[in-house]
Amino acid sequence: MVTFTANLSKGYSMKQLPEITLKAIILGIVLAMLLGAANAYLGLFAGMTVSASIPAAVISMAILRLFREHNILENNIVQTAASAGESLAAGAIFTLPALVMMGYWLEFDYFWVTVIMGLGGLIGVLFTIPLRRSLIVESKLMFPEGVATAEVLKAGESGGRGIIYIAMAGIAGALFKFGELGLGIWTATVQSAARIGGSIAYIGSNLSPALISVGYIVRLNIAVLIFLGGAINWFVAIPIVAGGMEWPVYEQADPQVTDIPWNVFTVDVAQATPDMTPEQLAALEADNQAALEQVGESVPAVTWANTIWSNRTRYIGVGAMVVGGLWALLSLGGSIIAGVRAGLRQFRGDAAGAAVDRTEMDTPMPFVLTALAVSVIPIFLIYQAVVGILYVSLPMAVVMLIAGFLFSAVAAYMAGLVGSSNNPISGVTIATILFSSLLLLGLLGSGSEVGPPAAILIGAVVCAAAAIAGDNMQDLKAGFIVKATPWKQQVMQGLGTLSAAFVMAPILTLLLKAYGFGPATPEFPNSLQAPQATLMQSVAEGVFGGNLPWDFIFVGGLVGVAVISLDQYLKSRKSKWKAPVLAVAVGIYLPLTLSVPIFLGGLISQVAEWYYRKKGVAENRADILRQHGLLFASGLITGEALIGIFMAIPIVATGNATVLAVLSQPLGGWPGLILLGIVIAWLYRVITNTRHAEA
Repeated sequence: MVTFTANLSKGYSMKQLPEITLKAIILGIVLAMLLGAANAYLGLFAGMTVSASIPAAVISMAILRLFREHNILENNIVQTAASAGESLAAGAIFTLPALVMMGYWLEFDYFWVTVIMGLGGLIGVLFTIPLRRSLIVESKLMFPEGVATAEVLKAGESGGRGIIYIAMAGIAGALFKFGELGLGIWTATVQSAARIGGSIAYIGSNLSPALISVGYIVRLNIAVLIFLGGAINWFVAIPIVAGGMEWPVYEQADPQVTDIPWNVFTVDVAQATPDMTPEQLAALEADNQAALEQVGESVPAVTWANTIWSNRTRYIGVGAMVVGGLWALLSLGGSIIAGVRAGLRQFRGDAAGAAVDRTEMDTPMPFVLTALAVSVIPIFLIYQAVVGILYVSLPMAVVMLIAGFLFSAVAAYMAGLVGSSNNPISGVTIATILFSSLLLLGLLGSGSEVGPPAAILIGAVVCAAAAIAGDNMQDLKAGFIVKATPWKQQVMQGLGTLSAAFVMAPILTLLLKAYGFGPATPEFPNSLQAPQATLMQSVAEGVFGGNLPWDFIFVGGLVGVAVISLDQYLKSRKSKWKAPVLAVAVGIYLPLTLSVPIFLGGLISQVAEWYYRKKGVAENRADILRQHGLLFASGLITGEALIGIFMAIPIVATGNATVLAVLSQPLGGWPGLILLGIVIAWLYRVITNTRHAEA
């Protein structure tokens, strides 16, 4: 029989505080759905997601204060469920859109999405349970978001001002996005390119407060590495590739030719239909004339640079990600084994009847192992429904289980090192899909139609598990600091995961119909780039089609080795700077327009640090200001993401992407630049206003 003993931290009542309450459950579910939807939009737009633990903690703190009875452990339970929901969004948006873009799915089927994400997320929760003691209790890992969340919870009184910062920034982010996307007053990006001989010089930036906020949250070190990756691609690789090729010109499309090389640009002449009105016929004739006038003209430098990136040089990032994922596995082997042994030791102690402190009580190991064994059955049935071949579906399920545990352990460990927002989920997912594709290629043969989607499904389950694992360890770290009960947190992590799984399909469908995924098209000029999902599609289809640009992947692998070597050198010198290879790889893969504002956000955080030192701001007061900046940045992200989702409703309802536009054409990027400068100045004011930093 297992007994419990109270062990509350100094300053709290010695009686056990209620944790899982009805209001905590309801609030956790609502926030899990809301923040999961916001993170889904951000990930599809920017290719990055951020941890929602701190904003969830502040929001729940403000709401729970409306009740007469509330406590820190109840607040912790709410943020645990909410952050699990937003983490599942990464697992969904990094993989599932690939199934639509490759034509395997026509839409996001509610049943399939819910089952895949729910199972993957729950597996991630289960995989982290035996790792908690080793990675949180016995190791020296920092888990930065978990520590910060605990400080927010303990501060208590900071929640009043914190909710104000989130609210103000949320309104600002929403209005900014509405002006660009809804009213169509300015463009989303500013970019310019020039032809220099046979090569290209390119520069550009997205005008997004959310991306500035991402850079502020990840800080200068990671922001610099992301920008460095972008510089390697856009300032080095793309000019070299362009210089070695003949500059393309527009050609008239031949309807008999369907296999068009990637570097050939064609113009299509649309055909009239009998039901067209005279006005529609006139507009069609004008469009055709404009298209034909392009024939023989040189392709603009901006278009050519983006084409080279899309079809060739971004695969340098793929190679670097694969090397980074493998390196993470090799370097974390000892920690993974230690975590499993620690979990088994605790189970043996429980079975022997030893007294277990309430704050050390995990979900019982027999339940974990049984749940994992049972979960393999529905996943096997999913794969069997896709492939229909028993000797293929069975190894797929086994590969998923093994890869899911290994990569969940990697994600959990990396979250302790660099935080959930910087966790290399996309890297481990790419490694999984590449390995799975090669395995399935041997089982199904080249040209298989079900091979690529089957590989994506393996990646989807593993990605969901890894995303949940990294975030859950942050929550468990916060719980460890505030003396929460681990098994209760683990229950709420599962509840938050399932809550988000139930809304993922509608959110993805809404965003798909409103904006489209992948490169912009005339039908979807504001399409969400979905960079990770596009990459997963390219890797899976490339393996089976035999058309992956392996030369660029190989170069990326060499870049990955070089960055890993640099990181090891920095560690040997005990440098404060680190060089995690996957941050550079993400920068290589992303468009430069996304890397630039992230870099600017990192600069803002560093300028604030210089200000603190110059003005002699005490460390405790600087911590409060950093917390204010984190909450303000989180508000900008949440506001921009939510307006992007809400704007999708009238777009889908009317079928018109410019339904609320007040101008026939945007004014260009300058209004957005001015307003973005104001938002940046506001953020800087928040993080340097020492009058609001009273401890």
